[in-house]
Amino acid sequence: MKYFPTVLIIFSMAFCASAQTYEIGGMIGGANYIGDVGNSAYVNPNSLAVGGIIKWNRSPRHSFRASLLVAQIKGDDIKSDESRRNQRAYKFKNTIKELSVGIEYTFWEFDVHSQKSISAPYLYTGLTAFSYNDLYKNNKNDIVSSGESISLAIPMVVGYKTSITRYVKLGLEIGARYTFTDNLDGSNPNKADADNDSLKFGNTQNDDWYVFSGVTLTFAFGRKPCYCNF
Repeated sequence: MKYFPTVLIIFSMAFCASAQTYEIGGMIGGANYIGDVGNSAYVNPNSLAVGGIIKWNRSPRHSFRASLLVAQIKGDDIKSDESRRNQRAYKFKNTIKELSVGIEYTFWEFDVHSQKSISAPYLYTGLTAFSYNDLYKNNKNDIVSSGESISLAIPMVVGYKTSITRYVKLGLEIGARYTFTDNLDGSNPNKADADNDSLKFGNTQNDDWYVFSGVTLTFAFGRKPCYCNF
């Protein structure tokens, strides 16, 4: 009998852990990059980005979140408002494939089991791993690929979500990714002969960014959680 309280606590924790609520869905929108080629606007979606998203709601205020996103980014100096870039006339395209995991935090409670319409702004951050084409400038001043590379990024996302029905949730978000590479645009190549300064251009001291702007649509499922276990 003296072990009964301990057994009861263990069973309660197990029940709570299994009673969590999940969301799964998709995301679609536009992407742009910030770097040494083309337009330097921070939010300027000019190519398609699509992906999938899953959330594990651990409380009405925070969720563990994972997403897969595929986006094309591109830049064209002709479309820049800087005369120096206009004269240089470089352009490139690259494909980003990212896996991101982290925590989504709402500014106030967002209970996905609520019977009434609810909405809340949110923040998301975590860690992103992504693959991209390793670019370089050839002797014709064309930016071409020499293979594929993998790097990391820090996502910084702000969004607003609302319930369409009890089970369907819609979100609008803008998310910048600060990457740990300066070669999304071919300005600082990773080639073996990259020590040749003629292959480099722009500001090689700053890493590149890319931005996703779009919508998420998720479907909630699972029993109503008791939120008594972190």
